[in-house]
Amino acid sequence: MRTPLLLLLALLTGPCVSAQKVTLPLWPDGNPEPYQGAAETDITKPTDRLVQGKALSHMTNVGKPTLAFYPAPAEKNTGVTVVVFPGGGYKILAYDLEGTEVCTWLNEAGINCALVKYRVPIEKKYPEDTQDLEDAQQAMRITRSHAEEWKLDPHRVGVLGFSAGGHLVVVLGNHPDFKRANEPATESAISARPDFIVAIYPAYLTEGPGLTQLAKGIDPVATAPPTFLAQTADDPVHVENVLVYAEALKTLKVPFELHVFNEAGHGYGLRPGPLPVTHWPALVETWLHTIDMLPGK
Repeated sequence: MRTPLLLLLALLTGPCVSAQKVTLPLWPDGNPEPYQGAAETDITKPTDRLVQGKALSHMTNVGKPTLAFYPAPAEKNTGVTVVVFPGGGYKILAYDLEGTEVCTWLNEAGINCALVKYRVPIEKKYPEDTQDLEDAQQAMRITRSHAEEWKLDPHRVGVLGFSAGGHLVVVLGNHPDFKRANEPATESAISARPDFIVAIYPAYLTEGPGLTQLAKGIDPVATAPPTFLAQTADDPVHVENVLVYAEALKTLKVPFELHVFNEAGHGYGLRPGPLPVTHWPALVETWLHTIDMLPGK
């Protein structure tokens, strides 16, 4: 088997994803909250920063959120599925760096990928605004509702989020049963609870002087899923996000794995580079074996 680093090098110099099976609207009958913004667009500029010498997309004005399902190759399919939430500060979505490229890695590992294009921009996040959590819940329910058709195990569906997406998957893990006003009873018939959580350089988990307390709306619970956390000490979005949240999970006896790397800043995705943080995808794969999501080695 190729090493994750060599695999990523091969993937990033070739096609970005396997054949896409289907793209579905999150809200086929219209969003719970009407959207009156501009048309969806990629606002990437030539002057934007590069990651490992390559540009990244800046998708915004997402008024019609979608879920794109990328199946693992049939001969590799483990039945495990990861629902992926790109980051972007709830203003944009880094849809390739933290989305399609992630699906490529997951598919090569025999893992199905459901990539979410959730609503952005939003001025406020959960709990002040609930659109983010609503989209995350809906993405989980749509994925599980297609378990037989898509050949996935509905009891092995986890989530992976970066930055703002990392915040969103943590919120979802602690509030899977949130109900909005006038929500149809049929909507919550399928569980939105992830079976595991991967949060890579998550944002917005802490607040207060010294960032020593969890932010409003995180509200960790003892029923939160097993969680993988990774961040760097020099992250301008603050390593305290994973440190404080990991301590809360420890107190509640929720299984977690925490990796703090020395350097790499923020927003590096999984593009290969010279620093140890490059290897976080391999660590995630190992962890998925240890929590019995992937078959034992």
